[in-house]
Amino acid sequence: MKLRSQIDRLLPRSAGRLVPVARRRIATALGAVLLGLVALVFAALGDRLQLAQLQIVHHWPYAPLILTPLIFAGTAWITCRWFAAARGSGIPQVIAAAHNPEGSSKGPFVSLRTAWAKFGLTLAMLFGGGSVGREGPTVQISAAIMIAMHRLLRVPITSGVYIAGGAAGVSAAFNTPLAGVAFAIEELAAAYEQRVAVLVMAAVMIAGFVSLGIAGDYVYFGAMRQTLEFGAALAVIPVVAVCGGLAGGLFSRGVLGFGRSTHRAIVAIRARPVLLALGCGVLVAVIGLATGLTWGTGYETTRNLVEGEGAPLWFGPAKLVSTLATTLSGTPGGIFAPSLSVGAGIGNLLSPLFATPVSVVVVLGMIAYFVGVVRAPLTAVIIITETTASRGLVLPLFATALIADAVSALVCRERLYHGLSRGFLAEEGKGGQSAASQEADGAGR
Repeated sequence: MKLRSQIDRLLPRSAGRLVPVARRRIATALGAVLLGLVALVFAALGDRLQLAQLQIVHHWPYAPLILTPLIFAGTAWITCRWFAAARGSGIPQVIAAAHNPEGSSKGPFVSLRTAWAKFGLTLAMLFGGGSVGREGPTVQISAAIMIAMHRLLRVPITSGVYIAGGAAGVSAAFNTPLAGVAFAIEELAAAYEQRVAVLVMAAVMIAGFVSLGIAGDYVYFGAMRQTLEFGAALAVIPVVAVCGGLAGGLFSRGVLGFGRSTHRAIVAIRARPVLLALGCGVLVAVIGLATGLTWGTGYETTRNLVEGEGAPLWFGPAKLVSTLATTLSGTPGGIFAPSLSVGAGIGNLLSPLFATPVSVVVVLGMIAYFVGVVRAPLTAVIIITETTASRGLVLPLFATALIADAVSALVCRERLYHGLSRGFLAEEGKGGQSAASQEADGAGR
């Protein structure tokens, strides 16, 4: 309260139009810097915990059969008991909250309490070997930080604040500013308005510069400089796009269907979220021990595939099952990085069919499956281009993305994040529910 009083003295809200604009710009800049720093800490801790988990597996190979299910179950229990708004990816919560900007700013979806819970519980899932990513959680955490900064400076909360915070989160998480802008347009903004463009651009660029300045100009998944000739493209692109779009669409349909099904058995499973998470943890542990490659984000294996070092052909399907099990468990964690990893595995699986360099098919597989899941072609193209330095494949990437999007839409008409946000909108409309009665749609929402 003292801090707010000092701010009010420096920037009185009744001092014409200039001061309110200054408040908004200061809130955006400070929020973007802070969320950029938080995203870097989140990434560093996530990497260390994944490394610690792999060391445990190395020294005690069968420990995950106990550790992973217990962490899944414990995380699900904590989430259901105290932090229901932190479950799943985090992106659907931001989409839902943006429908009622001022009212939701005081609710649980984008509160700092939920954000810190998301931070800690996602890290716990990474330590447990769950097939989760940091990017979706970073979007929710970043939106919460941006909202908190605007409330501190007594700036009115609009949908643009949510969009700016979430988009800046993507920018900081992947070190890809352009992808943050594209994500704002395709996913967070149902109707992207010109008046929020400056707010979004400022937040994304500031967060990106913070990440770039501290972490350096790194290429997230390694550099892939190969190109694709026209004749080869005509053979490779349709096959990879259809397979990736089909697999991604089936994943989305499965997640949405599990959360909405009225089948007696599935309803009974959803009603016991802790036991569901325990069972999913067992499956993830078994797959992880059998393959040794499906733990966590899948970042290392994906990077190896992009750089042409190879991986077993079964990696893609195994990672897909592990990611689906983790998502259905209802525990906090994103699907961005795991989806890119699954896509790389699908590309690797299809690569023997073509004389094209394996790394090219891998990158096309990444975008095909990712678009199949999230249905955001522009965001996908920019993320893949920026995280793999595959600028020579921009046109093939666009073609693959568009075909995969069309195929995925035939399998699952509703876009995943927007479909999942409907559950949160319903909860908000009811004024919130107890953790035990919240649809427990384990589907990672």
